[in-house]
Amino acid sequence: MTSAEPSAPTRRIELTLRKPWFALYGRIRPTLVIGGLGQPAQWGDGTWQLPADETAVIGVYLFNRMWRFGRAEFALEPHHAPALEYRAPALPFLRGRIRARV
Repeated sequence: MTSAEPSAPTRRIELTLRKPWFALYGRIRPTLVIGGLGQPAQWGDGTWQLPADETAVIGVYLFNRMWRFGRAEFALEPHHAPALEYRAPALPFLRGRIRARV
C-alpha cells in the first residue's frame, strides 16, 4: 500500500562531531536534536536527512548522568551549505559550538 500524498523534498547534511583530545570527561557520546527530537550520535562524521525547503534547528548536547553540558544550536536555512561542525568543550560545564563548514 502506498501513500496518497507525495513525499516532501529532502536534503542531506553532513555533521562532524568533534571532541577535544584533552577533555575532562570520558565515554560520553553526543545527543543530536533535530526539530525537537533527540537521537543518539557518535563522534566523527555523520549524515542526516532534513526537509529541503524549511529552516531546521539542529542542536547537540552531552549528558553525563547528572547534567547536560556542551549545548549548542544552529538554525540551518535552505541556502546554507549542507555541512556543519560541532566542537565539544574540554570541561564538563561549558557550552559547545556549531559552525557551518565551507
